[in-house]
Amino acid sequence: MDILIPIGSVVALAGLGGLGYCIWLAISAKRAGLSGEAMQARLQKVVALNMAAMGVSALGLMMVVVGVML
Repeated sequence: MDILIPIGSVVALAGLGGLGYCIWLAISAKRAGLSGEAMQARLQKVVALNMAAMGVSALGLMMVVVGVML
Protein backbone atom coordinates (compact mmCIF):
# COMPACT_ATOMS: atom_id res chain seq x y z
CA MET A 1 0.00 0.00 0.00
CA ASP A 2 3.00 2.29 0.03
CA ILE A 3 2.57 2.86 -3.70
CA LEU A 4 -0.89 4.37 -3.10
CA ILE A 5 0.56 7.58 -1.63
CA PRO A 6 2.70 8.64 -4.62
CA ILE A 7 0.02 7.61 -7.12
CA GLY A 8 -2.58 9.58 -5.18
CA SER A 9 -0.27 12.58 -5.09
CA VAL A 10 0.16 12.49 -8.86
CA VAL A 11 -3.61 12.18 -9.36
CA ALA A 12 -4.27 15.06 -6.95
CA LEU A 13 -1.70 17.24 -8.72
CA ALA A 14 -3.29 16.41 -12.06
CA GLY A 15 -6.61 17.59 -10.65
CA LEU A 16 -5.02 20.81 -9.44
CA GLY A 17 -3.54 21.31 -12.89
CA GLY A 18 -7.03 20.92 -14.33
CA LEU A 19 -8.31 23.56 -11.93
CA GLY A 20 -5.56 25.92 -13.04
CA TYR A 21 -6.55 25.28 -16.65
CA CYS A 22 -10.17 26.13 -15.78
CA ILE A 23 -9.06 29.41 -14.26
CA TRP A 24 -7.05 30.20 -17.38
CA LEU A 25 -10.05 29.40 -19.62
CA ALA A 26 -12.37 31.62 -17.57
CA ILE A 27 -9.93 34.54 -17.61
CA SER A 28 -9.41 34.20 -21.37
CA ALA A 29 -13.18 34.12 -21.89
CA LYS A 30 -13.55 37.31 -19.87
CA ARG A 31 -10.79 39.03 -21.82
CA ALA A 32 -12.36 38.02 -25.14
CA GLY A 33 -15.26 40.37 -24.43
CA LEU A 34 -17.97 37.99 -25.60
CA SER A 35 -21.67 38.79 -25.54
CA GLY A 36 -24.00 37.32 -22.91
CA GLU A 37 -25.02 34.12 -24.67
CA ALA A 38 -21.58 33.33 -26.04
CA MET A 39 -20.01 33.95 -22.64
CA GLN A 40 -22.59 31.73 -20.98
CA ALA A 41 -21.96 28.90 -23.44
CA ARG A 42 -18.21 29.06 -22.95
CA LEU A 43 -18.46 29.23 -19.17
CA GLN A 44 -20.82 26.25 -19.07
CA LYS A 45 -18.06 24.17 -20.68
CA VAL A 46 -15.60 25.53 -18.12
CA VAL A 47 -17.94 24.56 -15.26
CA ALA A 48 -18.17 20.99 -16.54
CA LEU A 49 -14.39 20.76 -16.80
CA ASN A 50 -14.06 22.33 -13.35
CA MET A 51 -16.30 19.69 -11.79
CA ALA A 52 -14.29 16.92 -13.43
CA ALA A 53 -11.03 18.43 -12.19
CA MET A 54 -12.44 18.71 -8.67
CA GLY A 55 -13.47 15.07 -8.79
CA VAL A 56 -10.03 13.94 -9.93
CA SER A 57 -8.38 16.03 -7.25
CA ALA A 58 -10.68 14.64 -4.54
CA LEU A 59 -10.04 11.10 -5.75
CA GLY A 60 -6.29 11.65 -5.52
CA LEU A 61 -6.62 13.07 -2.04
CA MET A 62 -8.69 10.08 -0.97
CA MET A 63 -6.01 7.76 -2.33
CA VAL A 64 -3.36 9.56 -0.28
CA VAL A 65 -5.45 9.38 2.90
CA VAL A 66 -6.19 5.67 2.41
CA GLY A 67 -2.50 5.03 1.73
CA VAL A 68 -1.50 6.82 4.93
CA MET A 69 -4.11 5.00 6.99
CA LEU A 70 -3.08 1.60 5.70
